[in-house]
Amino acid sequence: MTGWGLLAAVFLLAASTARAEVIEHLPAGETRIALTFDACEARNKPAFFDQAILDYLAAEKLPYTIFATGLFAKRNQAQLAELARSPLVAVENHSFDHPQHMERLSPDQVRAQVADTDAVIAGITGRQPRFFRFPAGNYDAATLATIEATGHKVVHWSFASGDPAPGLKPDPLKNWVLAKARPGDILIFHVNGRAPATATALPAIIKGLKARHVQFVRLDEVLK
Repeated sequence: MTGWGLLAAVFLLAASTARAEVIEHLPAGETRIALTFDACEARNKPAFFDQAILDYLAAEKLPYTIFATGLFAKRNQAQLAELARSPLVAVENHSFDHPQHMERLSPDQVRAQVADTDAVIAGITGRQPRFFRFPAGNYDAATLATIEATGHKVVHWSFASGDPAPGLKPDPLKNWVLAKARPGDILIFHVNGRAPATATALPAIIKGLKARHVQFVRLDEVLK
């Protein structure tokens, strides 16, 4: 390889490395907070929407983003289609069947997790997902690069709410989130019926944040 060829290869490698990232906060200077809700379903573990959470979000006219697995989207497609018609709701990709360790999958399997879920969500909502969230937040550099090569940006969360924890009560959940939340954060909760404290805690969380003059935003409105 010539000197120029080697220099070009190094430049391309550096550019690729710089591009790969996991977004955990809104862009610098953004003072709003993004509410996100994982709608997870793994194989042989049927899951459904927590209607109390959806009713509260609709009543308060709060914008939010759902990260849905393909299996969950297929099982709840009529309700997901209705939600997606709202300008307050965006639906993004959370893998097809929620493998806890996607870094253990082959590149072809990773691409299939993304493509199959994109197809399901686009077929239901009429909109192609732009963002991806790793199940359980587990990934490695190679898997992250594979996801980004599909055209998706990976979006996680500023801190874990921990709302699926067994036995968690609403007050500790509320207190934890309000103690940790800051302007520009991406908050994560679960809306798949497996976070029983969330529906009760969420109104108090939102009230506490609004008392700080926090406003809320969908991810795709600020992550361009």
